[in-house]
Amino acid sequence: MKREILIVYYSLHGKTEALARQVARGVDSVDGMQARVRTVAPVGTATRAATAAAETGPPSATGDDLRECAGVVLGSPTRFGNMAAALKYFLDGTAAEWASGALAGKPAAAFTSTSSMHGGQELTLLSMLVPLMHHGMFLVGIPYTEPALARTTGGGTPYGASHVSGLRNELSISADEAQLAQHLGERVARLARTLCDAAE
Repeated sequence: MKREILIVYYSLHGKTEALARQVARGVDSVDGMQARVRTVAPVGTATRAATAAAETGPPSATGDDLRECAGVVLGSPTRFGNMAAALKYFLDGTAAEWASGALAGKPAAAFTSTSSMHGGQELTLLSMLVPLMHHGMFLVGIPYTEPALARTTGGGTPYGASHVSGLRNELSISADEAQLAQHLGERVARLARTLCDAAE
């Protein structure tokens, strides 16, 4: 098993992608661990912008990425309190990994972005965590020992990292939101490293 944390995200307007980069920074801050960033292609009646982003961004995630990783962090904008269809479509295609137990015993986490403060962030995070529980993964959140969780006036939840982008997508990721996303990536990477060490 490679000592890499797989970060898989779908992003339409770029904010979930920006949050993914912060999670990757947290992963990369842990000695011996590395982020592997992947995206998923849009499905259905996707916009030209989303299709272009999929063609120019990171590679699309595959089953090999899942099998080779030491942990997984999923990211998606919210869609009425749920993950975007593109990420759900990817997860629905992981039956082979579920049957083989490829992800069992590995750490996992989630992050999201919404346009409004009460746009369903926590429900969206939980919607991503449920399939990971079925895969037998260890769920990682953000504890209140992280000061930014109590200080943030934007995104950030104990269920995972998040960002509030504004109704016109005008808000950049705040310092607290970035710190929480990095902390989440670091926590997943530290747990994965401990589990890898114990297995050797």
